[in-house]
Amino acid sequence: MSTVLETEEHQALRAAVAALGKRYGRDYMTTVIREGSHTDELWAEAAKLGYLGVNLPEEYGGGGGGMAELSIVLEELGAAGSPLLMMIVSPAICGTVIARFGTDEQKQKWLPGLADGSLTMAFGITEPDAGSNSHRITTTARRDGTGPDADWLLTGRKVFVSGVDIADATLIVGRTEDARSGKLKPCLFIVPREAPGFGRNQIDMELHAPEKQFELVLDDVRLPADALVGDEDAGLLQLFAGLNPERIMTAAFGIGMGRFALSKAVEYARTRQVWKAPIGSHQAIAHPLATAHIDLELSRLMMQKAARLYDDGDDVGAGEAANMAKYAAGEACVKAVDQAVHTLGGNGLTREYGLASLITASRVARIAPVSREMILNYISHQTLGLPKSY
Repeated sequence: MSTVLETEEHQALRAAVAALGKRYGRDYMTTVIREGSHTDELWAEAAKLGYLGVNLPEEYGGGGGGMAELSIVLEELGAAGSPLLMMIVSPAICGTVIARFGTDEQKQKWLPGLADGSLTMAFGITEPDAGSNSHRITTTARRDGTGPDADWLLTGRKVFVSGVDIADATLIVGRTEDARSGKLKPCLFIVPREAPGFGRNQIDMELHAPEKQFELVLDDVRLPADALVGDEDAGLLQLFAGLNPERIMTAAFGIGMGRFALSKAVEYARTRQVWKAPIGSHQAIAHPLATAHIDLELSRLMMQKAARLYDDGDDVGAGEAANMAKYAAGEACVKAVDQAVHTLGGNGLTREYGLASLITASRVARIAPVSREMILNYISHQTLGLPKSY
């Protein structure tokens, strides 16, 4: 793919991560999944090379970059067939939120570990009855006592939380009661994995990935006052400061997966010969692959725009671009995977070529962390100014 719009530093980062990804590749990922283990080796090596914390502040051991750099890392690992899903939640969402809004103590406790990979953090926002509607979140936090040092008690449920079993803590989106209005407002809490009352149940998924999905039950989980991240009155701002990186990184996840699938199909179409010439010479094969390439390139451009806006501090502009990038990448990923499988015919469904499992995996970029329909709602309301239907 073309990199002429990127700086020399970005091109060098892309090449270095691509080389790392190539050393592991899809075979590594499928082996990890088959054995029910985790991507510990790749995670550790990526961390050692400084890739996991490339977006975090230098004073806490990070690379001092931003989402532009972190999205390159995930995209290139994905293009090699070995994406690290926890990059989306640990350094991108949780690391960003703590770096921007955390107290000095929270930054010192978490950021160095998130940067060097020795600590990981999960992110819990989705609820059984709320789905993508963050305004319907019912997980609530209340003070046990009065004063700023009083403990919090957190109660509620979360679903589809990735990697809770391997994360040292989970950043939970809850709601607290506004003392003035009595209305509930969103707030973010750091919940340690072994906190009493913090239960987890693995969800049985058809999606095969190293990172497992969990339902969480929070039964009066007692947290110290400093478990609250940032300002209690700025929860919504802080929440969306984490959700924009999530969308950018999900776009990178989808683009990387689409590139991997497309590369397999192109390689096959160049060499597979049924009649007198390779099947790639037939337009019915070549044109859909060319279209998939175009769609992935366009998605990457919007992702780069979203990352640039976010890194420049334009949260509003980044919100629009990040949603567009996530939507475009999700569509491009699904289409690229579908066309790749179709190009290989029966071989596209074999374990040898490693594409069939991506049929399920590619849907993730359309569904999570927010459905394409909710993104279309956002664009129609926020960008086009159309009235809401709900």
